[in-house]
Amino acid sequence: MNYMYETMYILRPDLNDEAIDQEIHKYQSIAQEQGADILETQHRGKRRLAYEIQDQREGIYIQMNYQGPGNIIAPLERAMRLSEEVIRYLTVKQNILAEEALAEAAEE
Repeated sequence: MNYMYETMYILRPDLNDEAIDQEIHKYQSIAQEQGADILETQHRGKRRLAYEIQDQREGIYIQMNYQGPGNIIAPLERAMRLSEEVIRYLTVKQNILAEEALAEAAEE
């Protein structure tokens, strides 16, 4: 059964554009290898953090929306946890099934 997910992660602010693109591609690839369909990835830019994380005051926010089975989350979050470039991440499961979301989008 496929669900909709949203993962927001924050990268270190000192990464250059090429390194940011590599990180985005890396996490998209991990999700796709686990059977996810990437719906949208948004580069939200550098923003000030609400509080200091790992001696950082700013971070580069990336939002990735995708759908797939529940087993895609663990490998994705494990890769983020082990990465030195990611300073924080959060995955939220949308409370609608992917099929329902596609049907609603088709109706609109």
